[in-house]
Amino acid sequence: MSSDRRSRIEASGDPGFDTTDFAGLLNQRIRESLSRVIDPELRRPVTELDMIGAVSVDEAGAASVDLKLTIVGCPAADTIERDVRAAVAGTAGVTAVALSVGVMSREEREALTDKLRGGRPKALQFGPDSLTRIYAITSGKGGVGKSTLTANLGVALAARGLSVGIVDADVFGFSIPGLLGVAGVKPTKVGEMILPPVAHDVKVISIGMFVDGSQAVSWRGPMLHRTIQQFLTDVFFGDLDVLLIDLPPGTGDVAISLGQLLPQAEVIVVTTPQAAAAEVAERSALVARQTGQSVIGVVENMAGLVQPDGSVLELFGSGGGADAAARLGVPVLASVPLSVALREGGDAGQPVVLSDPEDAAARVILSLADQLATRERGLAGRKLGLSPR
Repeated sequence: MSSDRRSRIEASGDPGFDTTDFAGLLNQRIRESLSRVIDPELRRPVTELDMIGAVSVDEAGAASVDLKLTIVGCPAADTIERDVRAAVAGTAGVTAVALSVGVMSREEREALTDKLRGGRPKALQFGPDSLTRIYAITSGKGGVGKSTLTANLGVALAARGLSVGIVDADVFGFSIPGLLGVAGVKPTKVGEMILPPVAHDVKVISIGMFVDGSQAVSWRGPMLHRTIQQFLTDVFFGDLDVLLIDLPPGTGDVAISLGQLLPQAEVIVVTTPQAAAAEVAERSALVARQTGQSVIGVVENMAGLVQPDGSVLELFGSGGGADAAARLGVPVLASVPLSVALREGGDAGQPVVLSDPEDAAARVILSLADQLATRERGLAGRKLGLSPR
């Protein structure tokens, strides 16, 4: 090896490493670089996921790396290959990169899914002992902006560094994929595990990802229950700080199923200022309480439209959110004004909290995210998975 190559490796080297073993040192450096490559779906290092096979380096500094994708046709293949190649090429001392791309065997995929589940059998991910904060977003009727609020709230929480997932439980009226810009994107299936698409750093699952175009979903109670149960069991979200569930409007089967599956979920009721809408919204809160869930507050959406002269045009009246909150004995968490930017962002799949954070509605939603991100949570009665030595 040339003296120039030796000096470059030694300059970046480890004082505890035998600098005469240049290939061994470079191999170690390459694996360290690869440990910083994150799988965009699983959000973990490719080295931790056993996606890196053999790594070899010749005396000239040319590196050969075996990459094992989880499945044939992996949607993130191009991204992973690019990032792996860049990581290896960016390692001091590497002069060339040869990347061999293959696919995991069935046994390797089974080992991967077992590792991701922590060796536990397949079961509901968010049981009573889970430390994930679960917020179920509900409303009494459709068209009050519940899904738009859910999408923006999830993105705002993720922007604060939290690990966030969204379950679109509005099976008949799913809209979360479009609001987050992943309409038409399909989840990846690894064995029996489903990997949710990631949008704006939020993991998302929706029945809309399993049907074509505008295909209608017309299911009865048992099928709805199985769908929600599968979302909470087979979809791998990993360790989440917050899980948001966009419920369908009203008090139907899905709301009851969710109460049975996630009785520890905290419910946020969305309504407009209109009195009629607020009265209907209360019913969804009462059903949540009947299933053992706690209602933590009301969000009043479409609260008013600010005019150029600074006045507010109250298209849907005023006071409905406060009245509903008072009757339920909970606070008004936020009052979100009408916003053209909020609507335009939803149509474009670009949440307004990212595309126009100075918008009036965006500022209110960001403030709501701050409230939810910092809410205290007691650990009384929860198992922490610890045992004395």
